[in-house]
Amino acid sequence: MSVLNFDKNSLGNLEYSLQREMLSTNRTGGYMSTTIVCCNTRKYHGLMVCPINENDDKDYVLLSSLDETVLQHGQAFNLALHRFPGIYEPRGHKYIVDFKYTPTPTITYRVGGVLLQKELLWRQHTSYSRLLIRYTLLDAHSKTTLRLRPFLAFREKHKLSKVNMYANGHSYPIQNGVKCRLYSEFPWLNMQLNDAQGEFVAAPDWYYDFEYAEEYNRGYDSHEDLLTPGYFEVELTKDKPLIFSASLEEIDAEKLDAAFEKELAEHSDKIDFLSCLRHSAHQFVIRKGGGSEVVAGYPWFGSWGRDTFISLPGITLAQGDVKACTDVLDSIVENMKDGIFPNVGSAYNSVDAPLWFIWVLQQLEEYMDPTEVWKRYGKYAKEVLNAFRNGVGEVISMHQNGLIWASHPQYAMTWMDAVVDGKPVTGREGYQVEINALWYNAVCHVLDCAKRAGDRRFTSQWKELPALIKESFLDKFWLADNGYLADYVDENGANEFIRPNQVIACSMKHKMLTLVQQEAVTDIVKRHLLTAKGLRTLSPRNPLYKGHYEGDQRHRDMAYHQGTVWVWPLEHYVKAKFDVQGAGFVSTAEDILANFDEDISTYGIGSIGEIFDADPPYAPKGAISQAWSVGAILRIDEMIKKYKK
Repeated sequence: MSVLNFDKNSLGNLEYSLQREMLSTNRTGGYMSTTIVCCNTRKYHGLMVCPINENDDKDYVLLSSLDETVLQHGQAFNLALHRFPGIYEPRGHKYIVDFKYTPTPTITYRVGGVLLQKELLWRQHTSYSRLLIRYTLLDAHSKTTLRLRPFLAFREKHKLSKVNMYANGHSYPIQNGVKCRLYSEFPWLNMQLNDAQGEFVAAPDWYYDFEYAEEYNRGYDSHEDLLTPGYFEVELTKDKPLIFSASLEEIDAEKLDAAFEKELAEHSDKIDFLSCLRHSAHQFVIRKGGGSEVVAGYPWFGSWGRDTFISLPGITLAQGDVKACTDVLDSIVENMKDGIFPNVGSAYNSVDAPLWFIWVLQQLEEYMDPTEVWKRYGKYAKEVLNAFRNGVGEVISMHQNGLIWASHPQYAMTWMDAVVDGKPVTGREGYQVEINALWYNAVCHVLDCAKRAGDRRFTSQWKELPALIKESFLDKFWLADNGYLADYVDENGANEFIRPNQVIACSMKHKMLTLVQQEAVTDIVKRHLLTAKGLRTLSPRNPLYKGHYEGDQRHRDMAYHQGTVWVWPLEHYVKAKFDVQGAGFVSTAEDILANFDEDISTYGIGSIGEIFDADPPYAPKGAISQAWSVGAILRIDEMIKKYKK
């Protein structure tokens, strides 16, 4: 598959460059993200976005941007690019002649006879956040000075900064630089140069109305005021690159050159499709508060229980990283309450997360001694089953027919969880097809483990249940006249909407369908839901179908699971097809994988985004880098390799 390529002739075309966003993380929650021309189009963009202490669940935009101006012969050439209402000013993108993403984002500018290279390096594998930017003067024929003007936000990433009288724009000297702190509740931001001859000119001032186009398109407040404390000025020479550092910790400025080289050497070369996704996968697993967790997606998602389990095998085990997988599991089981895992923050409102947890244990057994897996996590698996069997409050219960019933008047309990005007868009209250497929798989798997461990008491209590679940499931869900599974069943009967949830009943290790039924389900999914980028969430023939995900939050939420294409269910479609066709599906699976080749150089560079429009050309939407999207593609690659052996 192709390497990361960017059209040099299109870098000055904002329709091209502003649709391509880069991301670097440091494994502790901090990140750098902006477009490839360093123009922020989201409130989530920034050169330094991070938590301000290790136990903080929030990220803060500290350094929003850094303007570079080349000074030569008494003239100033500003290399920055900002959007203000109705205009772009300055228009530094016209000086860009090259962009490279690997091993670290690198932009080359030409200003007359000046050729300047900028390398942006976000430190990885550290307990703190540090941004390093190296400026190398490749060519110049007269004295060249570089001015660096930082723009500070010091606000939570979901909010926006506005001009106010409380912000402290003063800067305080430190070695080769200054430290700033706009508000007393924040730590100091240390900005330093590797050149002691660099001068900082203190000139605090507000700049108004930075406009973020993507926020405007999404129906949010899109204007921000940023404070600059002043600017650095330093003469550039060809023999000594200039390094700018921004960090919550002051560094010995004399060590910046060595620190940059050491960090650059540790960055992986992202040379092709799969190496990009493997690198991306590592970025989702972070250390925080003494444990490990999975960031569901960048730039705005945090840790979600459901997303963690669905993505975990792909972003860890598919790369042989068993320790990362068990570290996350060890952390999340500590937060289990009454057999349920938190989905977002302290909200225990996900009926499927506990069942996906048991699915993860199944996958883990392929890489780890099953006896050890059961020893570490068996008690939690049994706790999940007992909770579902006994009932969880008034929202989850096992009926006498063995099936799981889940309902809530305000929350959508499944992954189709969008809520508009206080009401779930796709509530699906009752028996949900994927929940009961996961339930059957979980009961069968835990029974197998208990038998292997000689747990006769548990086995005797549960051994009769699988047959009952299977009989009830087929009776309730199989639509014989249609040849597929109902999406859910409530007091009014079966909902016959064609959705991707039914494919989960075909991808589990323990299935309730015959081979003929599995073929019928995957065939209907292929005909109605399969696209080049994943599975639609609703058949285009349904009157509720939405082909485009756009507009304000209300309109987007109405389309979120009513057609919008998701990548993560594609893993289960491919698994179901392999289970039916075996190695005969390899060629088709390879074609499915190839459909994502171009995505590593568009939208979220080097990664796969959250969702896509349901209608061609299947434009990428949502978060630029999503854990379960990346995990699904890596799992598909793993399946292909398995069947090609």
